[in-house]
Amino acid sequence: MPSLYLSPSLQEWNPYVDGGNEEYYMNLIADAMEPYLRASGIDFKRNMPEMTLRQAIADSNSGNYDLHLAIHSNASGEGSAGKNRGVEVYYYPTSVKGQNFADILATNYSELYPDPEKVKTIPTTSLGELRLTRAPSALIEVAYHDNLDDARFIRANIKEIAKNLAKSVAETLGVPFKEP
Repeated sequence: MPSLYLSPSLQEWNPYVDGGNEEYYMNLIADAMEPYLRASGIDFKRNMPEMTLRQAIADSNSGNYDLHLAIHSNASGEGSAGKNRGVEVYYYPTSVKGQNFADILATNYSELYPDPEKVKTIPTTSLGELRLTRAPSALIEVAYHDNLDDARFIRANIKEIAKNLAKSVAETLGVPFKEP
């Protein structure tokens, strides 16, 4: 059975522009993904909100997962809060399978996000969930939570985002995507 380590953000300290936090909303997305993963025959394990990032990476590496998916929402740098919109999908530059996963995530997500031109893939060596995990991995920033329009998009589309991400996982793993 194909398997996934599901890693929603652990950043409860990262606030949304109009209330709530990144950890809360990314866990709602992960919760909503579970029925789609089960229906598609994908075994999964996920991090827990009380874990540290180091513990989540170790937990992922303790299993034999086919993929590792980190789910986050983005924030602009100091001085540009609220000015950015878009979606970034990160992968480790030497991981062919990770890049394929990121490309599938970005392609499918561009069908959901209001401005498909703002959905991009980015190679990086700086993110631990890409650099330190054994399984091919991708980290998606589903939108900017310091931008009011993007924060509203996230809240209004929890189930649709979850379905879209689960569909991308199934496609990457080569299994049929099924509705719960």
